Amino acid sequence: MGLLVPGPEPFCIRYLTHEFYCVYCVCCVYCVRKMKIKRFEDLHCWQEARKLVNLVYRAIKGNMDFQKDIRLCGQITAAAVSSMSNIAEGFSRRSNKEFIQYIFISKSSATEVQSEAYVSFDQKYITEETFHNIYEQAKRVSKLDSGLITYLLRNQKTSQKKETQETQQTQETRQTR
Repeated sequence: MGLLVPGPEPFCIRYLTHEFYCVYCVCCVYCVRKMKIKRFEDLHCWQEARKLVNLVYRAIKGNMDFQKDIRLCGQITAAAVSSMSNIAEGFSRRSNKEFIQYIFISKSSATEVQSEAYVSFDQKYITEETFHNIYEQAKRVSKLDSGLITYLLRNQKTSQKKETQETQQTQETRQTR
C-alpha cells in the first residue's frame, strides 16, 4: 500500500487508534483500505484543491489592486481551477493511465499557483500570511496528487501481474487438456 510514516496531521476520527499514516493520501491506512471512492468529490486531493481555489479567490477579492491586474488574476485563478478540475476530469476517464495523466496536470497547475503566489506577494497584492497559506495549500495538493499517482501506478502494476498470471494459468490449463 505505500510508504508509511508517522503522521503529524490526522484527517479522520480513527487516527487516535492508528500510529501510521499513508503518504499518498495523508490519511490513516485503516481508512484508506476501507474507503470506496465512488465520486471525484470523495478524493482527498480534490477536496484540498477546492480549498486552494477558495484561498486564491479570497485573496483576489480582498485587494482592489490585485483585481485590476487582470492578467495575473486570470492566470492564478485558472491554475487553481485547473488543478481542481483535472482531478475531476481524470476521475471520469476510462483507465488509470489516463487518470494519471490528468493528475500530473493537476500537480503542475498547483505548482503554477505557487509561482504566481510569489508574483502576487512581490507586487504587494497579498500579505505574507496569505502567501504562506496559498503556497502551503498548493504544496499539499501537489503532494496528494503525487501520492495518488504513485498509488495508481502500483495498482496498475499489480493488475498487470495478476492478468499475466491468469493468462499463464489459462494457457497451462488448455495445454493439459
